[in-house]
Amino acid sequence: MSTSAPRKMGLTMATMLVAGNMIGTGVFLLPANLATVGSISSFGWMIATAGAIALGLVFARLSQLNPQPGGPYAYARDTFGNYIGFVSNYAYWFGNWIGNVAIALVVTGYLSQLWPWLEGIYPRLGFTLAVIWLLSLANARGARWIGALETGTLLLALVPILGIAIAGWWWFDPDLFRAGWNVSGMSDSAAISRSASIALWAFMGVESAAVSADVIDDPRRNIPLATLFGLALAAVIYVSCSLVIMGMLPMEQLRDSSAPFAEVARLMIGPWGVVVIALCAIFKSVGALGGWMLLVGQSAKAAAEDGLFPRVFCRLNRHGMPGTGLMIVAVLMSGLLLVTSSPTLARQFDQLTNIAVLLTIIPYLFSAGALVATTLERNEQGALRAGCLLIAATAVAYCLYALVGADAQLLAYATVALLFSAALYPFFRQRMHTQGNRD
Repeated sequence: MSTSAPRKMGLTMATMLVAGNMIGTGVFLLPANLATVGSISSFGWMIATAGAIALGLVFARLSQLNPQPGGPYAYARDTFGNYIGFVSNYAYWFGNWIGNVAIALVVTGYLSQLWPWLEGIYPRLGFTLAVIWLLSLANARGARWIGALETGTLLLALVPILGIAIAGWWWFDPDLFRAGWNVSGMSDSAAISRSASIALWAFMGVESAAVSADVIDDPRRNIPLATLFGLALAAVIYVSCSLVIMGMLPMEQLRDSSAPFAEVARLMIGPWGVVVIALCAIFKSVGALGGWMLLVGQSAKAAAEDGLFPRVFCRLNRHGMPGTGLMIVAVLMSGLLLVTSSPTLARQFDQLTNIAVLLTIIPYLFSAGALVATTLERNEQGALRAGCLLIAATAVAYCLYALVGADAQLLAYATVALLFSAALYPFFRQRMHTQGNRD
């Protein structure tokens, strides 16, 4: 019996996948993270935006030259060999499913604005577990369904977000903004570096279209366009919203908030504004979690097909999705949620996002290096050569700058996790040789 091929995403859905993954949860909870540094983080946003643009151009160019499923993993493997490809996928996979736990927490955090009983640690954990499993099961039903979910939830969320970004300036207090300039206890340069590292969470997902090449129509055309269009939309929204909110709420209040947009909406239009913002944040975070689960599944699938990840992750269901792998990730996410439980949601979110960012920087660095190597290998000349080398160098510089600004203890944890990958690689290398592949 013949079956129809799974339907793929076009340019619009791919753009919404990129923008939706980046705008996902950072726009709703990241202002609270940056409030630990202060309004000096506006300079961190400038650095982060420039770095994200460079990363976006890196992925746009690489996907134009050689669109492949797996994105950063595939570029690292083809350029630097199987070991670097394995490390890239290992870091990307771990970083993303860890980050997905943070996204699920945002759903619960904003829902607690409507149902305050969810602020308790046990109700919060129970509801977040339900979110993880429902989205995992939904993701297993196909990529186009996830693309439609991202499109719908992003459009819904843009209405109140843009409303606050534009109208919020009427409530902006310059004195409040200045009073919270640097509350980190660090020097200005260190505070800017820390905020640039935190802000990288906002732009994680710039590679979404490249990773999902296997489920996008005409990838050579649509991936570069979706990457750049999605990045532009996300950058404008992030910077405008974060700056205005830091002039509307005191830093100490913003720092401890589990729903900063809802508090701003209460200030602007009263209690019913909290309901509107909370509902939009919930729907948007659900859409983002669906999109990120897609990336985790596709990256692991590409590596598993090459023998560099357990074979179970490339076992497809009737919808063309790695269903078993998605369920394994759901189990891991559930365990991490319980292990990292904290008295406040904001603290747990901060821990998870910082670890996720540090791990994801590794495949970003490899991708920038891949662009340098590819440009030199193709012997490109003139402006194209100079442009490719410049954006790659900018992307590398930003990633290294973000690492310098990271929390030392979390950086140590991420380093240990990466070193552990070296112990695992020989097992997969031997399996590749057994299957007749060459290293």
